[in-house]
Amino acid sequence: MIGVVYLGNNPDSQEKLKYIPGRLVQYATNYKDAAVACSPHVRNEHFILFYEQNVQAEDITAITYLKKKCKNIYVILLTHQLTLDDRKMYQKCGINDTIDANASITELNKKIQFIADREGMLFDNAPAKHRILRFKIPLWKRLFDIVFSAIAIILLSPVFLITAIAIRLESKGPVIFKSKRVGTNYTIFDFLKFRSMYADAEQRLKEVAKEAGNQYLEKEKEENERQSVITAPLGEEAEMMMMDMGMESDMMISDEEVMLVGDDFVVAESDFNKEKEEEINSAFVKIENDPRITKVGKFIRKYSIDELPQLFNILKGDMSIVGNRPLPLYEAEKLTVDSSIDRFMAPAGLTGLWQVEERGKGGNMSAEERKQLDILYGQNYNFMMDMKIIFRTLTAFIQKDNV
Repeated sequence: MIGVVYLGNNPDSQEKLKYIPGRLVQYATNYKDAAVACSPHVRNEHFILFYEQNVQAEDITAITYLKKKCKNIYVILLTHQLTLDDRKMYQKCGINDTIDANASITELNKKIQFIADREGMLFDNAPAKHRILRFKIPLWKRLFDIVFSAIAIILLSPVFLITAIAIRLESKGPVIFKSKRVGTNYTIFDFLKFRSMYADAEQRLKEVAKEAGNQYLEKEKEENERQSVITAPLGEEAEMMMMDMGMESDMMISDEEVMLVGDDFVVAESDFNKEKEEEINSAFVKIENDPRITKVGKFIRKYSIDELPQLFNILKGDMSIVGNRPLPLYEAEKLTVDSSIDRFMAPAGLTGLWQVEERGKGGNMSAEERKQLDILYGQNYNFMMDMKIIFRTLTAFIQKDNV
């Protein structure tokens, strides 16, 4: 359990903290007493320290001392207003957060609960069992990535040059396309590719997706249409019969069905779960015969030449030769549920298990299949497995379809 300590002389703050449910707050009037109060003991290993803002010079001295003396505290500054310069000064000396000095008991309690729920993330010295798990790339894999990518960049330098010239001759815009991608441990980085689309491609995404359709959602759409036939509204006579039996056709909910109640909705748990699953499946946006692709773009995509700049990402350490494909932000944000997190606890890669499996299926693979293959790779990857994936990638280099 996280302890709570208050350092200051504001009677209003002291009074409100007395009523925080389930928390015994300790009070101190000087920073040395606060340091003693924050000493670890059997029940509390970590402490939230509410620090009442006073004279800035004195505050900086006190907070600096406390952060140096106590590695197990999360400092929240109780303040009325801070200028940008003041905020930088307080952050530099070690505060972790701020909250208005007039915050209500409810607001203070929410802040405490938020920090307590994330103890393993917010405290550096949290016990190992409480720490947030993070993936760390093995040394053998990192060394292989550096050697492989460096040699590849040197050997393929003529291809880099020719491709760059061809892209500039066909259309205006930068040769290299940068996009924010989410890789290992949900780390965001600049993902490099040779530009294969016209310069306004991202602005046209919603329009094109609506017109052309998302190939991963086509099967879902067909399934929904079949279901709509099965569950079509009953005829008037059938409805009257149902009502005579004490049932209404549009309210046939089992007594065992769990209902989720929100501020502005009531929905069956099964329907809610189905909707969330559809959102996750739609995270992988892929459009067939995309009209935004240039002629040079089609060629370099067919032969995977557009991916070559990622060798610099690999050399830098953003990703690996073999791993799970880094995802755009709008896709990754939909894959944060427990069943999807494991795909990010693995190397991010230029090629991977699902890429070679998808080519074997001619590009016909659902979003769920891709996710499961990513998780499978993360749980079982080794040197021999990586070599097999690289070999299969090279043998499948020339593709008949755009997958």
